[in-house]
Amino acid sequence: MLPAIVQDADTGAVLMLAWMTQEALQCTLTDGYATFHSRSRKRLWRKGETSGNSIAVVEVIADCDRDTLLVRGRPVGPVCHTGTSNCFDTSPAHRPAEFLHTLEAIIEQRIRNPPATSYTAATYARGVARMAQKVGEEGLEVALAAVQSDRRALVSESADLVFHLLLLLRAEGLSLADVTRELQSRHSAAD
Repeated sequence: MLPAIVQDADTGAVLMLAWMTQEALQCTLTDGYATFHSRSRKRLWRKGETSGNSIAVVEVIADCDRDTLLVRGRPVGPVCHTGTSNCFDTSPAHRPAEFLHTLEAIIEQRIRNPPATSYTAATYARGVARMAQKVGEEGLEVALAAVQSDRRALVSESADLVFHLLLLLRAEGLSLADVTRELQSRHSAAD
């Protein structure tokens, strides 16, 4: 049995530590979702089997001594059983930028299992044209708040814009990581 450190493939954030047997590793590599060995239950356990909060595995890397695994993946929903994005820090105030990835996971969850009263699910169901319209509307409201020097409205409208942009990106099969990679490539080209 080896320790398996789970890392968000997009942000690099360490999410959790679990244990893998050869069988758990094989299941993970076969179906592409993180499967671990539960020491307390003494059986294989696929992350999200009861909660739906799975981890889509991008790659599994052994360390230099081959006695620890790094599981790089993309979480769907909160990783920790407490409902937080990771098992090490229950206060998102310490890393507010990471909340954007949590928000992406929430958006994904609302799309896959749409609650009856979910604004996210309802907006998604109306299609790309409606989502694009909301991005345009919120962008205009951001610009107006800036011109009026209304800092409170600027923050509020910016939050609306970012939310609708994340939803639109998801609808198009894209993510914040795609935008980040584009910014990184531009930054590299500018140097």
